[in-house]
This record gives sequence, C-alpha cells and structure tokens, in this order.
Amino acid sequence: MELVFFYSFHGNFPSKGICICARPRSSHSLLFATSHFDGNISGGKIRILVMLILEYSHENLGFCCIFRSSDLDSEHIWLCSYVISDAINIVSVCYVVALLQCMSLCCLFPDLIPPSVCNLLNSSTIYANNEVSLAEVDIYGFDYDYTLALYSDALNTMIYNTARDFLIEHFKYPEGIRKYDYIPNFAARGLHYDIQKGLLMKIDAFHYIQLGTVYRGLNPVPDEEVLRLYGGTHHVPLHQVSGFYGKGPKVKQFMDIFSIPEMTLLAVANDFFISNDIEYDPEHLYKDVSEAIGMVHIKGYMYKWIMQDLEKYILGGDETYAVLHRLVSHGKKLFLITNSPFSFVDKGMRYMVGKDWRDFFDVVIVQADKPHFFNDCVKPFRRLDGNGDLQWDKINSLDKGQIYKQGNLYDFLRLTGWRGSSVLYFGDHLYSDLADLMLRHGWRTGAIVPELDLETKVVNTEQYAQSLTWLQALTGLLERMQMHRDSQSREVLQDWLKEREELRLRTKNLFNPQFGSIFRTCHNPTYFSRRLCRFSDVYMASISCLLNYDLSYTFYPRRTPLQHEAPLWMDQLCTGCMKTPFLEEMAHIR
Repeated sequence: MELVFFYSFHGNFPSKGICICARPRSSHSLLFATSHFDGNISGGKIRILVMLILEYSHENLGFCCIFRSSDLDSEHIWLCSYVISDAINIVSVCYVVALLQCMSLCCLFPDLIPPSVCNLLNSSTIYANNEVSLAEVDIYGFDYDYTLALYSDALNTMIYNTARDFLIEHFKYPEGIRKYDYIPNFAARGLHYDIQKGLLMKIDAFHYIQLGTVYRGLNPVPDEEVLRLYGGTHHVPLHQVSGFYGKGPKVKQFMDIFSIPEMTLLAVANDFFISNDIEYDPEHLYKDVSEAIGMVHIKGYMYKWIMQDLEKYILGGDETYAVLHRLVSHGKKLFLITNSPFSFVDKGMRYMVGKDWRDFFDVVIVQADKPHFFNDCVKPFRRLDGNGDLQWDKINSLDKGQIYKQGNLYDFLRLTGWRGSSVLYFGDHLYSDLADLMLRHGWRTGAIVPELDLETKVVNTEQYAQSLTWLQALTGLLERMQMHRDSQSREVLQDWLKEREELRLRTKNLFNPQFGSIFRTCHNPTYFSRRLCRFSDVYMASISCLLNYDLSYTFYPRRTPLQHEAPLWMDQLCTGCMKTPFLEEMAHIR
C-alpha cells in the first residue's frame, strides 16, 4: 500500500468537484476517489493531501486528476504525472492538484480508520490490561463509594458549594468568591496540581506536561510561560516532588472522582485573587481548600445529603443488586472494604439492594482507613453491633453477618485465608483501592472508571474518527517527508505541522475543552492511564458490566504492537515511514 501525493499550484479553476484516479503500472485495476465542493476553488496556492489507497508496488505508478466544472459539458482538465522511483523527491515533482475532505476518504477507504475508532466501542465492555479468568476467581471484594454506589453530578455541586462557603465563613476568605458557581465540566480526574505555583495541569506517562492544558485559575497559561516556570522544559520530576500515592509535598495528583470539586474550587479561588490583583500565597490557598473539602467529609455533610435524598444522588441501584445476586447464586464469596461509616453504607445498601443486603457478604468492613488498611498492620479489627455501636471483644475470626471497623489486610488474610489470584477486588481509586493489592499481595484488581461512558461515546463519533484518521495520516506524511530540505518542501512541512496541531486541539476539545481525555495526551497515555494499566487487571465503567459476561469468561488483553514490531496503523504502511530514510546514503560509513 502507498499513501502519496502532494502538490501546489497557481490558477483559478471554477469547480464543483474533483475526481482522482490512480493505477499501478503493473495492474489493470483503477482506483478512484471523488470529493464535491460548493463554490470555486480559489486562485493562488492550493494545497493537496491526496490519500489514495493503492496496491503497494515498487514499480512506476501512474495517476491523474480530473477537475470537473459545474457545467458537465465543459472540457475536463487533466493533470498527469508518474512516480519514477520510491526515492524521488515527492514534493518537488509535479504530482496532482486536489483538495479532499477526510470524510470522503474515510467513507471510501474504511481501512484508514484504526480499529480503536471503528464505531464498535461499548461502554458496557470490560477492558483487560492483564489476562484474567473469572473461572479462577472465587472471592469478589468491593469498595462502596463510586463502586457499589455511583453518584449523580449533583453531589459534586453540593460538595463544591459547601466547601466554598467554608472558605468564606471559617477561613475568612473574601465574600467575592461566593459569586463563583460550580463549573461541571471544568476539571477532570487524574490532573496534577503544582502546589507552589498554583497550576493545574495534565501530565503524560513520561512525566511531561501536555502544553495547552496548564491552568492558573480559570485561564490557560501560555506555553512559553510554562517552559519558563519549569526551567526551559515541560518535564516534571514526579519522583522528587510527589510521593507514590500522589499527595505531594510539591505536586498533588487528584485520582478520585471526589476530587473534582476540589480542583474546581482551587481554580476558582486562584482566579478570584488573580483577577482582583490580590497578593496571596498559593501554598496557603491549597492547604485551606484541602481542609475545606475535608470538612465536608469529616463533618458528615456528604453522608447527610445522600441519606436524606437517596433517589437524587445514587445511580444504578438495581444493577448493583443484580450483580451481587448473580455472584452469590454462583457460589462466590463476597466482601466489602470501605472507608465510609456503617450508618451511611447501610442506608445506601438498603436502598439499592434491600434490607437483607448483609446476607450477600461474608465479610463487611467499614471505616477501613485505606490505603493504610492495605499497607500496615497497626490497627486491629473492632466489631460493631447491629446499631453501629463499637464493641470491645477481641476479634479471632471474621464472621458473616457481623460488621467490622478498621483493621488491616494482614489480619484479614490471616483470618480468611483469601489470597492471590482467587480474589478480585473492585475500586475506583487507583492508589487507595488497588495499588497495594496488585503490587504487594497479588490480588486481581478491577478499576471502576465511570468516565468511560463519555469517552467511548466521543470515540464512537464520526467527527473523532475522521479527525484521528487525518491526524495519523498527517503524522505519517511528516515522518516520510522530513528529509526533503528545499524551500518548498520546508514550507509544506510547516503547513502540515500547523494543521497537525490544529487537529490535536480539535480532538482534545471533543472530550474536555480544558484538559481533553483522561486517558491520553496528544499522542502518549496520560499519567493516570499509565497507573490504570499498572494497578488494574481489568477496568470498566461500572460493576454492572459484569452482567454481560459469563462467570467462567476469560479476559484476554489485546497484543498491541511495540514500536519495533510490525505496524498496524495504516499511515505507517501507506507512507512507508517505517523505512530507513538515509540507508543508502549512509552505507559508506558502515
């Protein structure tokens, strides 16, 4: 296969459409594509990116371009050219003049669209990072918040409003901050916050800041300023400035959904001080906002709101019941480990599952204090009676029907004997719920990522497919053409680079105008995505996805090509960019 042809010309062709034909000289088959336009092709320099799928051949290639005017009886204009060899300067040779929309190409040549954007993604799918056989899993464990219980966006608004009021009334912040309402789609999970500089940003898997996603307050920071602030680079040494759990001391990573209101409040407070030209210390601001958010949880406000209006805040209760019932009916053992208090969990589970919800679980542990529950052995288990009151007896076994508080994983393993890959635990927080279980104890882990609902909808859109396909094609052309040094070629390359950046921005904005997808930067996985792959065997939008699979099902991760392996992207095959460009020229050195 070959992806070819660029040319520019001067002239004025009244045109309503273009037809491009191509034929390998050794073949009798003729391939063609058409594109239609309203109005005229304007005079001056008109650029062409003709993406024709041709039979791959090292032989000479012939093709032509037909400009068709609005009057079908008018004369056709033919421009012809031949590719003499693979090494010829593609830019400087007169190839073809045309302008094709990516939409036409995607429809004519569906092979250009990579498998990940083939309109088949389903948000009810379970995605595998590691091979997992459910037939080998006998014990299923669950977190509660954003795992068994999913919450509506109304909860984020309440958390934000209450924490904002705490800032004003308890920490004596200016009254003007109260005018800022919650911005639902401003922040996204997985972002990093530079505590000293007051910057919210997205960082990729290699610890590089994605330029264009750095915000001070509610406004983006110019790329030049970002480079100046970080000493001429956009690399952040996270191993020096942030611990394993992403909590600082200099950079904080926001990993759970509960942190979205906190990020928004940080941005709003920064914006207030900046826009009103008030001097402030970003570190003090971060500390105060964190405490204000913490007060919402510690003082029990969030628990009270949800318990008072379960229908408003809790989503998908019927599906939670269906998952638990199905697992138990197949003889699986279940346990619950959550940081939330018993009264809150009991109210929510009664709403979703019924008053006998505890019959589903062999072990129930509340106020576990994760992640410390998983990585130290300090706190012993305590038992709660049916009213949630603390008992003082020593715990020698973890019994069904009882409620336990605190404790630690080491005692849990000793008392239950549940170890290794026979245990699959689900949670939404990659650090607090999953990291230690995966790295230290060999449990299977499942990450709950509700954002998959939105992300898969975007990926399934025609606009995304077209943008990504064209972006991949441009990247391949840039890689193939970069060795041409004449002035016309350099001008063309600069135009392509500019268009590539425009496509990147357009694709990012489909997900979130400020920060884009939580899984990708322009071309790399995000830091969040890398952690998701490292700490979870499987991931999904909700535990209801389990209902779509047999309990003996095996999840197989797809083998994706490494850079040195056979390419699967069409742009690499078509542009020949996997070839070594200066192999013959440098042969004398060898």
